[in-house]
Amino acid sequence: MATTFVVYLHGFRSSPRSSKAVMTAVAVNSASNGGNLFKWFCPQLLASPKESMDLVVQRIETSSFDRLVVIGSSLGGFYANYLAEKYDCKAVVLNPAVRAPKELAPHVGMMTSYDSDEPFDFRLEYIDQLQALQVEKITDPQRYFLIAAKGDELLDWREMVEFYKGSKQLVLEGSDHGIADYADHLPEVMSFISS
Repeated sequence: MATTFVVYLHGFRSSPRSSKAVMTAVAVNSASNGGNLFKWFCPQLLASPKESMDLVVQRIETSSFDRLVVIGSSLGGFYANYLAEKYDCKAVVLNPAVRAPKELAPHVGMMTSYDSDEPFDFRLEYIDQLQALQVEKITDPQRYFLIAAKGDELLDWREMVEFYKGSKQLVLEGSDHGIADYADHLPEVMSFISS
């Protein structure tokens, strides 16, 4: 039986406890009961982009699996681009920050996590670390599935649509940055990562 390793990367100031991460975990773990075997990994990412990717890469390279799939939300979508290009694997990107260095530059300084109010320092050097991870152009659009909300209050959905030209795309009328109606689209995510 083939094993698919699903790596879920949450967004900036978020955590593995985010609603999309939790919903996806439930769907992936229950899908393992069928003909597919899924392994799930959703780490708490660090403030440092370099340390975050070192952590994820180390886990990927020490795990055994037949297929790798990456799912990323917001900043996690930016990281998913990097990993999908590095490992030539499928990626699902949910309102991704396609130009994270530019998008996060205004947020340098002390920040708090959304669900814990825990403070962390988002340093200027992290923008350079993001720049080092920037994917300018995806090499194989067929490996990507974009879900973009026109109602995203933080990122420009048009930039996402352009960046993932030729990919499977689901552009939502309305919705928001968190994709409040994500549960409705989860079956399509599961279908993409299972094929």
